[in-house]
Amino acid sequence: MRAHTGEKPYRCEECSKQFSRLGTLKIHMHTHTGERPYECDYCGKRFSQQSNVEDYMRTHTGERPYECEYCNKRFSQAAHLKAHVRTHTGENPYRCEACCKQFSRLGILQNHMRTHTDEKPYRCEACSKQFAKLSSLKKHMRTHTGEKPYTCEECNKQFSDPTHFKRHTRTHTGEKPYRCEKCSKQFSQLTNLKRHIRTHTGEKPYKCEECSKQFIQLSNLKSHMRTHTGETPYTCEKCNKSYRHSRSLRAHMKTHIGESV
Repeated sequence: MRAHTGEKPYRCEECSKQFSRLGTLKIHMHTHTGERPYECDYCGKRFSQQSNVEDYMRTHTGERPYECEYCNKRFSQAAHLKAHVRTHTGENPYRCEACCKQFSRLGILQNHMRTHTDEKPYRCEACSKQFAKLSSLKKHMRTHTGEKPYTCEECNKQFSDPTHFKRHTRTHTGEKPYRCEKCSKQFSQLTNLKRHIRTHTGEKPYKCEECSKQFIQLSNLKSHMRTHTGETPYTCEKCNKSYRHSRSLRAHMKTHIGESV
């Protein structure tokens, strides 16, 4: 009945939070006492709630009792299924109070909120650099450890960043998931699509501080800057003559080998 009336007669003496059921209050009290009475039968890891240990044990058994009614994908936890179903329904129940942007998962909202607060709760123990997201910290830690957990099945090349790994796999599959809405040209990388779109819009976001000339691509700006600095970073290994642009070096190399390189 209390589910209908909203009555919550059981109050936590530590934080004054109220509950409709005594059992729920008892479970809540574990957050204050640190008690973890429920133990995994496989590895001995302990939990404060019975439901948590049941969910966790499925990481050992591989059991996935929760099935998506839209695509039949299965999950080990009900919460994971609920989050997945929103990819089909488009539901975004979590709203940012600062900008009203909506999200399908609470964790994504919490990460987003840090873009407003500038909070960076995750600190690297090696260099003290701080991050807003745990995933960003984990990725950063690989710059210290050298770990490369993502391996290409085609060529065995390894990557520390999952984004770089996905981008690489497309060189094997030929997949081009990013399509230009103007001309339908497709690209394997989002950055390439964004650069291409500027050929339609005329946008030139990269400006030379010396002469104010503007460019579509950052690489073009960097190349242009050498006309001001006089930098010639491309050097011939045969005669040590250096050039401002890689194309100029390639043209020069033909004078040594007599053929295209």
